[in-house]
Amino acid sequence: MGCFGQTQAHAIAIALENLADEYRNIIDEEQGIDSLAVERSPSGEPINKHYHVILHYERIAEDESRFEAIHNTIMGNTVVENAKITAIEIDADLPVNALARSWD
Repeated sequence: MGCFGQTQAHAIAIALENLADEYRNIIDEEQGIDSLAVERSPSGEPINKHYHVILHYERIAEDESRFEAIHNTIMGNTVVENAKITAIEIDADLPVNALARSWD
């Protein structure tokens, strides 16, 4: 797959995202977790596990401004419905910081 961007930095960002996607797929295959499986305690209670959930969504937007492109992307559930979602099981004490963006 070719990696083209508006600038060199944009091309690198696309290449890194493609690489990250490949590694998310590898991790998902390695873990081999049945998505519907529920582990239970000896008393029958479900055991909550910890997951690093990664949501990835891209689109090409044609809008009046950067704000409108972002706003129109996050309206409704389109992003969640059309995104690729990966849930990686992690240890409870793993220091993973969730990415949070500020839309300035």
